[in-house]
Amino acid sequence: MIELTNVTKYFRTNAGKKYILKDVTMTLPDGNIGILGRNGAGKSTLMRMLGKIEFPNQGTIHSNNTFSWPLGLGGGFVGNMTGAQNVKFVCNLYGLSKDETREVIAYVKEFSELGDYFDMPIKTYSSGMKGRLGFGLSLAFDFDYMIIDETLSVGDARFKKKAKDVLLKKIENCHVILVSHEMKTLQQMCQTGLLIHDGQLYYYDNIDEAISRYNDINKKGK
Repeated sequence: MIELTNVTKYFRTNAGKKYILKDVTMTLPDGNIGILGRNGAGKSTLMRMLGKIEFPNQGTIHSNNTFSWPLGLGGGFVGNMTGAQNVKFVCNLYGLSKDETREVIAYVKEFSELGDYFDMPIKTYSSGMKGRLGFGLSLAFDFDYMIIDETLSVGDARFKKKAKDVLLKKIENCHVILVSHEMKTLQQMCQTGLLIHDGQLYYYDNIDEAISRYNDINKKGK
């Protein structure tokens, strides 16, 4: 489970503090969670906090689960290093043996379909190429939770289908936290939903209920 205790998250702007969450206390049971909210509500920030990648200004978020890095646009790579070097670097951080590292590098190269670019600096990559590299790298490791921020929109139709099929297979043995504007994808992959709105967080044990409430908010425009 994931426990939020008196969590407050804000960013400082010229107009003052922009609150993402205000004093939220909640316990989330383990499961596949879809995150919904209007543009700018803080979905990606919430996802990063749940995954222990970003931290609240006040309060705590606790879980004994392991979390992947966010599968999105590939942030966090070292631009001057090649794709292969970045993958090797992550393998070293996780203490993989030389044989295990070779297997991961081979897997990521094949999955990402980057060809010669796999041995070129990350700074030469498009955002989509970074996304494919990050997606393959995360799939090569085992986590309790896969964190996904719109990654399934990366690539052409064929690659999207491939990525989705592999991910569906992967989450048979783990959970997922998914941010997506595609309601069908949320319904397919998630059982429960989190709606972030006006600094508050609302949990629904049925993803369809979360989507319905999200649609109501959009209709009202506030």
